[in-house]
Amino acid sequence: ALNMHALLHGEDDFQRSLMIVNTSGWDTDCNSGNVGCLLGIKNGLPAIDAGPDWRGPVADRMYLPTADGGRAITDAATETYHIVNVARALAGREPVAPKDGARFHFELPGSVQGFQPDGDPASRGVATVENVEGHSAAGTRSLALRYGHLAPGRVARVSTPTFVPPEAVEMPDYRLLASPTLYPGQDVRAGVVADGENGERIVCRLFISAYGPDDALRVHYGPETVLEPGSAEEFAWRVGDLGGQPIARIGVELAAGSPASGCVYLDYVTWDGAPDVSLTRPAGGGTMWRRAWVNGVDRFDEHSPEPYRLVQNSGTGLLVQGTRGWTDYEVGAPVRPHMVASAGIGARVQGMRRYYALLLVRGGKARLVKALDGEAVLAEADFPWHFDATYDLRLEVRGGRLRASIDGEEVFDVEDGDRPLMGGAVALLCEEGRAGCEVVRVRPLVEGPGHRPGEGVSQTGMV
Repeated sequence: ALNMHALLHGEDDFQRSLMIVNTSGWDTDCNSGNVGCLLGIKNGLPAIDAGPDWRGPVADRMYLPTADGGRAITDAATETYHIVNVARALAGREPVAPKDGARFHFELPGSVQGFQPDGDPASRGVATVENVEGHSAAGTRSLALRYGHLAPGRVARVSTPTFVPPEAVEMPDYRLLASPTLYPGQDVRAGVVADGENGERIVCRLFISAYGPDDALRVHYGPETVLEPGSAEEFAWRVGDLGGQPIARIGVELAAGSPASGCVYLDYVTWDGAPDVSLTRPAGGGTMWRRAWVNGVDRFDEHSPEPYRLVQNSGTGLLVQGTRGWTDYEVGAPVRPHMVASAGIGARVQGMRRYYALLLVRGGKARLVKALDGEAVLAEADFPWHFDATYDLRLEVRGGRLRASIDGEEVFDVEDGDRPLMGGAVALLCEEGRAGCEVVRVRPLVEGPGHRPGEGVSQTGMV
């Protein structure tokens, strides 16, 4: 009733309609969201932009906390394409993937996809961002990074979240469940173009910020280049090891050796490939490494001797980390079952009820299972394991093929030809009992002897 009231008496004025529905009381957050959504569908962006700057402070950022944690840190443009491509799939049409599927492509008018100027003292007030036409090699739009009064010690820095940002760590009422979207070992690519009217050449470099021992962000730099006016550059960067700390944001930094003002256009930013990472308690401590796991178990002990101690009272619990962008990889972990019905590791996890898992099962069995519309046993073998002993479990997924080993001995080699899960996170699983683990390792699959695609691109530096 309140939504109808606001729509009728707001007379298509976005600001007035939201004022009416908010001041009417009751469930103001949901009501405002519904009214805003309907007006956006009906009248488009011009109606929203006709009044105050509603979009700028939000910068397209969205949080979608679910058991599929890799989808949690996202933006309005990304989710728009998800919805559009669901409709296209139902209609039997090919998906839309701007700029060859780049994660940040800026192809929707006005979209900034979470990028905002950083607010730290070295860069506060130096940069602005704006979606503009042109300056793209593979598309029609780009993100203009306008900078003013660059000088030694004063840089322009813009970034977008890849994990729970500091302002959302202690979110009231709702806890943000999320995994990072970017990991060590993945290959980042980005394209930049310097405006032809720039008066000075500037230094441009990529950076990430990762949480540290005190849960404060630390900047880690990637490759850099000198941009002459009118020049373009494509970066390639394999992110290096961060000691188990999660990556919270990725961005671009602009610097100059003398006072400078101008503009650089960010064409795209994207990354792909399987991570090369060991997920464990960082040597320096901190708590955000635990937040990178989506906790789907009854108890995930914070002060246990081992980094991962899982307790599940009934049913199967999962501790999940990663994204659906992980396709072919190997996951391994030394799992120590203690009075459990089953315990093990998961691959291509897409939530609490979609995954592959290699399990040690009560009764002296090893089992390879697939959870999708119920649980199916893909393979099973006798394996006389013991409570409170540690077993090195490894599960490799490549296309529809799954290979599993225990303590270095292959136990299963299976081809899943029935609706295979083609991408997803990793997990530790525990069914009705307790299990422990020191580290979860995720590795890319080797293409050939001593070779990995993209080998030789630059690693991470830190300040």
